[in-house]
Amino acid sequence: MNTIARRTALITGAGRNIGRAVAIGLAGDGFDVVVNGSSDRAAADAVAEEVRGFGVRALVAMGDVGRREECARIAAEALAEFGSVDVLVNNAALRPSRPFLEITPEDWCRVMAVDLEASVWLAQAVLPGMVERGWGRIVGFTGMNAIHGYAGRAPVSVAKHGLWGLTKALAKEFGPKGITVNAISPGPIAADDDEPGVQTHRHGYVSKVPVGRMGTPAEVAAVVKMLVSEGGGYVNGQMLAVNGGAET
Repeated sequence: MNTIARRTALITGAGRNIGRAVAIGLAGDGFDVVVNGSSDRAAADAVAEEVRGFGVRALVAMGDVGRREECARIAAEALAEFGSVDVLVNNAALRPSRPFLEITPEDWCRVMAVDLEASVWLAQAVLPGMVERGWGRIVGFTGMNAIHGYAGRAPVSVAKHGLWGLTKALAKEFGPKGITVNAISPGPIAADDDEPGVQTHRHGYVSKVPVGRMGTPAEVAAVVKMLVSEGGGYVNGQMLAVNGGAET
């Protein structure tokens, strides 16, 4: 499943958890890696050093993907450094929990910007080069929010449903040009997370997982590695559940 060396992967939210695991996994497959983070520069730098340990190049491109101009700048930095972005992994996301009647317009717009619109702006920035080269991979993360919806997480559920729609639309439009677009729906994944209620939510879901445990970031990264490989080129427009067999 190894990819051709010296392709470049841009991974948002790559400073920890799934994003970090994807960065390290793709570095092991020979990709140069653009590590994006929004605030923790030290964490992003640490991931970049791990990436370089595989003998590939790494660039730290800090920026808030919830802002369109920042998406453009991050992509421009990646293209200036490496000449191409062959793989885009839209991993950065917000998962706030708040009763629907307490959601403010600012709350709603912020989740839409990070969880959905960032994938639009980054795709628009890197797709022209993918089309020109006749090869590309885009992977997003929907999660169980896009399947079930959850009380207290209306904006997240809406954004993730939207990302699933974007995935299918882009897969059809750009598949003929050698570009695949897919989504991964993780179940509860063991991770250090600062957002209130996230760990409680994940642990509470384990009882519904047939394998009886939470997944790991490395297990999610393994599916990303497959999707962006040469061997994954016939998988397009799909949402792959990585959830231990939880009912979808």
